[in-house]
Amino acid sequence: MNINKSNTLWVEKYRPSNLDNYIGNKHLKSKVEIYLESGDLPHLLLYGKAGTGKTTLAKLLVKNISCDYLYINASDENNVETVRTKVKNFASTVGFEDIKVIILDECDYITPNAQAALRNLMETFSKHCRFILTCNYVERIIDPIQSRCQSFQIIPPSKTEVAKHLHNILLKENIIDKPEDIKILVESGYPDIRRVINSAQRNVVKGKLKLDTSSIIQNDYKLKLLKILETQNKKNAFKEIRQLLADNQITDFAELFRLLYDEVDGYGKGHVAECILIIARYELSDSQVVDKEINAMAMLIELLGVIK
Repeated sequence: MNINKSNTLWVEKYRPSNLDNYIGNKHLKSKVEIYLESGDLPHLLLYGKAGTGKTTLAKLLVKNISCDYLYINASDENNVETVRTKVKNFASTVGFEDIKVIILDECDYITPNAQAALRNLMETFSKHCRFILTCNYVERIIDPIQSRCQSFQIIPPSKTEVAKHLHNILLKENIIDKPEDIKILVESGYPDIRRVINSAQRNVVKGKLKLDTSSIIQNDYKLKLLKILETQNKKNAFKEIRQLLADNQITDFAELFRLLYDEVDGYGKGHVAECILIIARYELSDSQVVDKEINAMAMLIELLGVIK
């Protein structure tokens, strides 16, 4: 398929730079306004599902107060050495502004030892340095760090809000769209706003949004997996699921566990409690097994046995 030629990703081009353009989470805006008016921040911990606006809010904050800031993607730099060198060097040097802010994005990837080092740095440089931590799974953040932060859950905007946001982007890009195409994109990617926007950009052809619906379903393993689990005919389900896991080369199964838990009311009707117990058991063993794909496949086989 001919993909939109622009080198600029829409998720970055249209990332909200102020509160007026930040969609959803109205319950947070009054708090954020206080921070912006004061020009100062407490340590913050922003948590919630992937692609729902945590990083956007963190960047919005630092760009609207007078501060020097450092951004680190902790999914790539998550060891003790990063914390002790990169973070410490930035926090300890003299800046041009009164305060410094360090954004540690996806900090649930930071190892426990590195989190312990981070806690010490938060205490040492607390007078002039603030930390904004974002994560998908707040339970992976050690208690001493959580206790030093003001925590906010970032709630996904409604599907209607996401659809409106995408439509506005398409208008600004002079892209012709159809309401049914936007609905398909939102349904396939929600609640991940980033995925919805990226999918739209990939499907622009000569100034028009043209969707290959079967391709979108085929490429979104989560949507296809749920479709397999929800179908009444489980005859080929085992083979299809095994092929699905292999084709998508999944390495981080945390997202899969969360998906199965969030959607259990749909595919596990009449067996919700049993399904949740199965998911919980295999999620616990995920960190202990050598081959995570085999562990995930065993879980899915057990789920199929319950819901068949």
